[in-house]
Amino acid sequence: MNIAKHMETIFLASVVIVGATGIASAAVERIGHDTAEPKVYAVATDGAPMAVVKVTAKRLTAAEKAAL
Repeated sequence: MNIAKHMETIFLASVVIVGATGIASAAVERIGHDTAEPKVYAVATDGAPMAVVKVTAKRLTAAEKAAL
């Protein structure tokens, strides 16, 4: 089978499949999303300060950048 001859058919079939899938998934009722309580996430720190990383380095010159 020569795929190049049938590319238009393959494209149209894939468009139909994607369209049907989109319509089918849009028609599905979302269960439990309206009645569920919103989830709240919290990070326990136990009073410890946040870790801070300080990076000190010299910047590359234009010549060094060009060499890379």
